[in-house]
Amino acid sequence: MPPLEDLRAAAGTIAAALEADFVGTEHLLLAWLETAEGPLAEAVAVGGLTADSLKTLMAQSKGRRRGGSPAGEAGGLSSQAQRVMDLATEQATLQERAEPTADDLFLAMIHEPRGVVARALTEHGLKPSKLRAAVRAEAPRGRQQDPAEAAARAEARAAEKAARRAAREAAPKPERQAAPPKSERPARSEPKRGRENDGDDIPPQRAPQRPKLTPAPRPVAEVEEERPRRFGLLTPLYLAIPAAIYFHLQAADPTLIFFVACAGVLPLAGLMGTATEHIATKTGPTLGGLINATFGNAAELIIALAALRAGYVELVKASITGSILGNLLLILGLSLLAGGTRKSMLRFNRTNAGMSAAMLALAVAGMIFPALFHATHPGAALLVELHLSEWVAGILAVTYLFSLLFVLRTHRPLFGGASHAPDGPPWPIWRAVLMLALATVGVVVLSEILVHAIEPVTATLGISQVFLGLIIIPIIGNAAEHASAIMVARKGNTDLAFQIALGSSTQIALLVAPILVFAGAFMGVAGMNLVFPAFEVMALSVAVIVSAIITLDGESHWFEGVQLLALYAMLAAAAWFI
Repeated sequence: MPPLEDLRAAAGTIAAALEADFVGTEHLLLAWLETAEGPLAEAVAVGGLTADSLKTLMAQSKGRRRGGSPAGEAGGLSSQAQRVMDLATEQATLQERAEPTADDLFLAMIHEPRGVVARALTEHGLKPSKLRAAVRAEAPRGRQQDPAEAAARAEARAAEKAARRAAREAAPKPERQAAPPKSERPARSEPKRGRENDGDDIPPQRAPQRPKLTPAPRPVAEVEEERPRRFGLLTPLYLAIPAAIYFHLQAADPTLIFFVACAGVLPLAGLMGTATEHIATKTGPTLGGLINATFGNAAELIIALAALRAGYVELVKASITGSILGNLLLILGLSLLAGGTRKSMLRFNRTNAGMSAAMLALAVAGMIFPALFHATHPGAALLVELHLSEWVAGILAVTYLFSLLFVLRTHRPLFGGASHAPDGPPWPIWRAVLMLALATVGVVVLSEILVHAIEPVTATLGISQVFLGLIIIPIIGNAAEHASAIMVARKGNTDLAFQIALGSSTQIALLVAPILVFAGAFMGVAGMNLVFPAFEVMALSVAVIVSAIITLDGESHWFEGVQLLALYAMLAAAAWFI
């Protein structure tokens, strides 16, 4: 029996003994630990991961596995375990080996570790990247030990190709009288006719045609794939940037200036996100994740700082709440709706969803305590409320830094290592930094123009600053990031869509809000604290509770997306009448 089938059978026996519904990756890992030998097994043992320690960890887990395939026949594989088996077979095929080995299966399991496997690697300090590097370091020595076997394989492949070529040349070629009239067909069909006719003039024509036919379509396909990346839907909106500056200098209608400036911010926000993604490809995953987290909401932060300097404290506070609500309800709802149209059930990382829900609950607490203090101590001075807000903001910011350390460093395997890679080839670092700097300058200029038009727009259209902050400003500042979440959800990458939506929400609550509190104190703007209106605190509390109910089970569907959108629409309607 092949090694992979041996491990699968052993894992099935282990799963049956544990009364599991199906064979999961933890059962495959346990079977590997009980039989593995060689350098990779020694590297794992050095970290302290043994069959006994894994059994202890599995006993501590909550009962039977959840989130896999439904129960079926004894020994049936879960969806994740089946993907691991397929990946091990694929890797063996790519390396031109007849059968995958037990080590291939282990490397496939740590490619994107989940559940018990991820916890085992984390607790024993076994980083997947170091284990794969150890295997790569061993591979050249293994090939050098048996050069005769490698030469024999190469000779066998060459002999097989020669035999196939000789068989084609020796195959009988029946004559066809109707062949000459078909010569008027396009040249594309002539190579097929060359295999069947016995004419001497056909084979010489095939040799020069193959190099002409095969490379020709490739440049066309590459150009067609690059066009959407170079000229996307937001490209025409770059024209709104000079238009907004021109209308502002000409003192045109403030309403026109406001909407043109909003349109100009959209492509610049997308450019900032693209530039940070390309910088992340050069700096590595840890620093790259920190850069993405820092600049993820940069456009919205710049707009809020411009509004804060102009004294629009009510709008700035509403924009903080509106950003969290937009990510939790609007974007998460649209992502579930987009992904649910292709799959009946959407499954995602429960650990990531649980941590994000806890972080958002912490942010709500950071808004509730100052509001409670304001309600229970109405005679307290504004300076006292500001100092309380500064302490709470500092605690939130420190907690956010620890969350980055947890996600990007110490417990990274628990979150699957998903990343939002840029489309196309990576930019040089100088180009990415230049694009980021130019986009930042552009957003600063347009933010000043937009803020100057706020007061005339609210008076002309009859809308409040609360509605602008809760609905309009968050959609503009995060439009590019929102579009990315919806597109990746449509492609089936639900984990990445959740990472974008929930990660942006926690960043706004735990990083952007404290920055704005300290910026208000530095600018001397009165009232910029964490004492939010009761409506916004209640709206945020309801949104966090509902999103947690939907996401904590690790699976969802399109109708739950509709429910999130319905809640967002109700909140928007209520904000309109404030």
